[in-house]
Amino acid sequence: MRVISGSAKGRPLKAVPGMGTRPTTDKVKEAIFSMIGPYFDGGQVLDLFAGTGGLSIEALSRGMERAVLTDVDKKSIDTIRHNLQAAGFTEQAELYRNDAARALKALMKREAKFDLVFLDPPYRLKVIRELMEQLDQGNMLNPHATIVVEHDAEDAYDGPIGRLQWARRAEYGDTAVTIYKNSSQEQ
Repeated sequence: MRVISGSAKGRPLKAVPGMGTRPTTDKVKEAIFSMIGPYFDGGQVLDLFAGTGGLSIEALSRGMERAVLTDVDKKSIDTIRHNLQAAGFTEQAELYRNDAARALKALMKREAKFDLVFLDPPYRLKVIRELMEQLDQGNMLNPHATIVVEHDAEDAYDGPIGRLQWARRAEYGDTAVTIYKNSSQEQ
C-alpha cells in the first residue's frame, strides 16, 4: 500500500497487523479518487472505520486541509498514527479511538462539518444507512459534500437517504463503491 498521488505520492503505508482489517486496495483507491476528485482545494474529510488511514491520507495528499479519523481497534489506531507520520500529515489530522456512532455524536456536539466522508465498515456490520442518516440529520455535511461508501457488492445502496442523493456505483470483485452527494444547499 502506498499514497498514489499528490504531495505525499509514493510514500509507503503500513497495513494493520492481523486479519481483522480489510484495507482498500490501491486499484479501488485510485478508482474512488477518479470518481470524486481527483484533487481538492481544501476541505475537511471524515474517515469512519479508518483502518490504516489510507483513504483520508490520500485525500490529504490530494489537497484536503484537515482529516478526522476514527476506528475502534487499537491496532488500527497505532497503524494510522504511524501512517500519518510517514506521510507527513500528523498536524493536519485528529485521530480518535471510538466506534462510529459515538464519534459522530461527539463531532456533532462540536458542530463539525465535512466536505468528504469515507464509510468503510467491516462488511458484516450493516450500519451504513443509519450512519448516513446520522450525518444528514446532525447537519454534519457541508453543501455538496461527498460520501464514499465502500461495501460488499451484494449490498445495494441505490436510493436517497435523507438529503443524500445517490450519485454513482462501481464494483471491483466482491467490493462495491457507492457515491452519495449532499443535495442540501444550506445547512
